[in-house]
Amino acid sequence: MTKASWQSYLTCAWLSAVLATATAAPSTLSRAQTDQMDDKSACEEVKKHYLVERAQLNARTLTDLLFEATQKDCSALVEQFLAEGASVKARTGIGNTALIVAARMGHADIVELLLARGAEINQSNLNGLTALLAAATNGRTPAVKTLLTAGADATIADKHGVTPLIAAAFKGDEQIAELLIRAGANVQEIDETGKSAIVYAAGRGSMPTVQLLLDAGVEVNRRYGNDLTALMWAAGYSDDAAAADGAATVTLLLAKGARLDLADNRGRTALMIAAERGHAEIVKLLLAAGADRNLRDKDGKTAADLATGDAVKTALLP
Repeated sequence: MTKASWQSYLTCAWLSAVLATATAAPSTLSRAQTDQMDDKSACEEVKKHYLVERAQLNARTLTDLLFEATQKDCSALVEQFLAEGASVKARTGIGNTALIVAARMGHADIVELLLARGAEINQSNLNGLTALLAAATNGRTPAVKTLLTAGADATIADKHGVTPLIAAAFKGDEQIAELLIRAGANVQEIDETGKSAIVYAAGRGSMPTVQLLLDAGVEVNRRYGNDLTALMWAAGYSDDAAAADGAATVTLLLAKGARLDLADNRGRTALMIAAERGHAEIVKLLLAAGADRNLRDKDGKTAADLATGDAVKTALLP
């Protein structure tokens, strides 16, 4: 797998779908408008819309106002619109509820308000996105805490098999990952691509998250899609991870008993993957731990044959 294809494999299709659903602004508000308004002026804008519509308020206009107030973090207006008849069960075209929008934006006070008014905590949109998954995907720790305290189900996955824990691991968010694990998230769950939370955390070089998952019972040498292990993913950490983070993750996995001789479905070991990715420090770590530089993949290539960069090639010299 080339450097480009490895990165593409890590950034898989489900993430685009999750982010598109979890970050798209509702139809009542454009992203440009959101970016240009501070909280006070944003709520004043909602009030103006309300005054314009007040003479002919109906279920549709109240719903639009509810979603706009939720998006802009106007809790007093959310409460007002609910009192005037807006429904917490209302949904947008893709099935988002006001609760999902509030969670996505991280407006924990509005999340709490909507739940108190009867919002369905585990309601999902058409893509299977729940409020908890929206909050976890966007790193909204206070909203995650509020939802879990209220009893949100941490095990519900979207239509791609993505759970809140998998989303948090992909982001390398150990704080949210820990909250979800404590709430009963399934640490063994895999998504439709065959990857689990520890795979994403390792591939992002998120050592603290990997530590949490190992402590929660994930087997260090378990194989995932294409027979890859967490060590192989850490050895080939993604381009947006710091080299020091990748090294720390590899060091942890080795200390926990990760096997150096395991190979993926191409016959490639962690050493070969690190060499091809040009990760010189990882190559040195693996060699120091006893990795065999003479092993060959299914094409007959050694780590030296796959090596990228002078530092890696030098490290692999006999």
